[in-house]
Amino acid sequence: MSLADSHQSFPRVDVVTFGETMGLFMPMGGKDIAHSTLFEKSFGGAESNVAIGIARLGYTAGWCGLLGDDPIGRHIGKVLRGEGVDVSQVRFLTDANTGLMLRETISGRSAVYYYRKHSAASLMSPADLNEAYITNAKILHITGITPALSDSCHQTVLRAVEVAKSQQVKVCFDPNLRLKLWPMNQARPILLELAKMADYFLPGLPELRLLYQTDDFAEILEHVQALPGATIIKGGANETYVHECGKITVVPHVRVERPTDTVGAGDGFCAGFIVGLLKNKSLAESAHLGNVVGAIAVGSPGDWEALPTWEKVEQALGARNHIER
Repeated sequence: MSLADSHQSFPRVDVVTFGETMGLFMPMGGKDIAHSTLFEKSFGGAESNVAIGIARLGYTAGWCGLLGDDPIGRHIGKVLRGEGVDVSQVRFLTDANTGLMLRETISGRSAVYYYRKHSAASLMSPADLNEAYITNAKILHITGITPALSDSCHQTVLRAVEVAKSQQVKVCFDPNLRLKLWPMNQARPILLELAKMADYFLPGLPELRLLYQTDDFAEILEHVQALPGATIIKGGANETYVHECGKITVVPHVRVERPTDTVGAGDGFCAGFIVGLLKNKSLAESAHLGNVVGAIAVGSPGDWEALPTWEKVEQALGARNHIER
C-alpha cells in the first residue's frame, strides 16, 4: 500500500520534505565510541531536522518517509509529532529496520558511523509519494542524501520534483554531499542534475569545489550562473554568497564565539532560509535569517535540539528583549 493510498485526507503544510531519519547514539562523558559504556539516544536526519526548524519558527512542515516499526522508529515519529511536524505521510514497516548512526567527537573533530544498509528508508519508491500532499505545499525541500540511499530513492526524489514543478511548488535543494554513502563520480551527475531543477540551490563552497572539480571561485561562479534558479553558497570566507539573475550579493556570517556542536548548522540555515522565503523576504534577507538560525543551532550538542524558536531568533536580531526570570 502506498502512502497516497493509506492517507486519503491530510493537512495542508507550507513545506514538504522527505528522506531518512535514523536513531542516533553518542558517547557520554567525552569518551570515544570504543571506550564508552554510556550513550545518549537521539535521532537525526537532514530533512527532519529542517522540518523541526521550520515548525519551531512558526510555520508548518510535513516530513514524509519510511521508518521501521521498532522502538527507534516509533520514538522518531512521536518526537517529530510533538515538535509540531506533520507526520501523516509516515509509514512504519514491519519487515525493515530504522537506520542507526553513531557519532563521536574527539579533539573537536566529529566522526559518524552509519548502519543504514537495507533500512526502511532505503525502500522508498515513487509509489510511496502522496502527490497531492506535495502540490498543496508552497515549497518542497530535498537533499542529496536521499538519492544516495538506493535507486528507488533516487527515482522518488526525481518524481517529487517533477510533481512540484508541475504545480509551481518551489523546489529547495541542499546537496548535503555524503561521500560515505556514494563515490564522487556517482554523486556528481545526480546532484548537478538536481541543481538544475531547483529554484533554490543551497550548496556549501567545499561541495561546489568537488562538484565542479575546481578551486577557482570565479570558475565556480560561472557554473552557478548557468543554473536557472537562485544559488545560495554557504561556507565562504565568513560570508554567504547569494546569486540571483547574474548578480552576487554577499551576506556576512553571524559570529559564534564558542560553538559547541556544528552538526546541524547547515540544516538550521536551510530552515531559516526557507522561513525567510515564506515571510516574503529577499534572498539576501532570507540568507541572513538562515545564518542567524544556523549560528544559534551550534550552541549545544545534537542534530536538532538547539534549533531556535522564532522568539529566540528575534532576541538574536535585537527585536525582543531577553527576560532572565
